[in-house]
Amino acid sequence: MKAFAKKVINYCCVVLVAPCGFLSFLEKKILPGSEVIFSFFAQSFALVPGIIGVFLRRSYYYQTTSSCSLNCNIGFGTILTHREVIISPGVSIGNYGVIGSVRINSGCEIGSRVSITSGKKQHTLQADGTWSSFAHDSAKQLEIGENVWIGEGAIILADVSPKTLVGAGAVVAKTFGKGCVVAGNPAAKVGDL
Repeated sequence: MKAFAKKVINYCCVVLVAPCGFLSFLEKKILPGSEVIFSFFAQSFALVPGIIGVFLRRSYYYQTTSSCSLNCNIGFGTILTHREVIISPGVSIGNYGVIGSVRINSGCEIGSRVSITSGKKQHTLQADGTWSSFAHDSAKQLEIGENVWIGEGAIILADVSPKTLVGAGAVVAKTFGKGCVVAGNPAAKVGDL
């Protein structure tokens, strides 16, 4: 009965946020590369508290990202900054996360205040010596493997292999092997699982 109720609430929320999803879809079709409307609604839904907020956030991202499961948790204050996001079933993202272009595979637990960037080269140094704003063409979609645990406040700049534990506050700038524990700034392997 609980699973049925959850499914009904999910689809009611999908219908409720459909106008926002449609406006984001129009923006993508009319202004390719623009994410102003997408970001406006992402930031708005990020501020809806409680379980209602969880249902609304995942319903919005279900309609506007590459793929977002209706069986995931996206915490209060968490924002997906780009449409090129894939969130698999069973993923849980804590509060106040900032999630860039990434594929998050099933079974991942992501702590609060985690930043997952769109790779290490989101900005480029221009000929005039100034830095560009977000550069879509140099961004990379990161991949977080299955059953990864990322501790609070970690910053992810590279792919994370399956069954890896990333310590709180770690800055992951390179990919490590499957099933290890990484911690520190810059992150280093400190053990195996």
